Amino acid sequence: MSFVTFSPLDITDTEFLQIRRLVYDLCGINLTDGKKELVKTRLGKRIRNGPFKSFQDYYQYVLSDESGQELVHMLDSITTNYTFFFREQGHFDYLRQNVLPELIRKRKMTERKLRFWSAACSSGEEPYSIAITILESIEQPYLWDISVLATDISTKVLKVAETGIYPASRLQNLTDSLTKKYFLKGEGAWKDYMKVKDELRKLVQFRRANLIEPFDPPQPFDCIFCRNVMIYFDKKTQRELIHRLYECLNEGGILLVGHSESLIGIEHPFKYVRPSVYRK
Repeated sequence: MSFVTFSPLDITDTEFLQIRRLVYDLCGINLTDGKKELVKTRLGKRIRNGPFKSFQDYYQYVLSDESGQELVHMLDSITTNYTFFFREQGHFDYLRQNVLPELIRKRKMTERKLRFWSAACSSGEEPYSIAITILESIEQPYLWDISVLATDISTKVLKVAETGIYPASRLQNLTDSLTKKYFLKGEGAWKDYMKVKDELRKLVQFRRANLIEPFDPPQPFDCIFCRNVMIYFDKKTQRELIHRLYECLNEGGILLVGHSESLIGIEHPFKYVRPSVYRK
């Protein structure tokens, strides 16, 4: 009996630098030297399964692919997308205790309209968590015009988000009553999964968006969640993004960044409210 030994697919410093520059130019993600092994592992799978002989061969193919599909696939492979419902619970507490009561008080006698943006929504747990928080904070929500825009650069995670089906473990931060109210429990082969109910799903609109590109929202937002994204950008890209988000907010609107992020060291027009919370 004989066995075939597969030699590891190596990536040279030059090849990594090429991919690093391409990713930075396209979506602002700064792949540091420490990400070389990640790129090697994730893109290596695609290269071995495709008609490519090396990272250089694959890089040239991405550049020459006029459809842009391989570029999207490359970004899907490189970007990290792991989350769960009500991640960083403090933000949703702040939304429920501070942001929504003020908005409801101001709007209930006028247009009764609420606009939120989950600017890096990943597989959808964040925007659905926002929608749940809104529904739980308003009496007779059917009388309100509620919309949560959810965007991400990865088409792969957006497909997951649109289906609204998740492993039950992702709902560990929800109470039993909220789970029963907003999710359907799977059966048979889907017994360990939960599906978002239509009444929640209809409040969230998903679309692909690149945060380093110009973004013209149909209407200004009352609140933007842009969490755990800036850590992938350099200071120049962070500054440009923050100013872009500022222009997308209503006067008095709230920006929430990740608990491990801040705008310290970035020139910006926001007013500091508390750690990771800023107001226009």
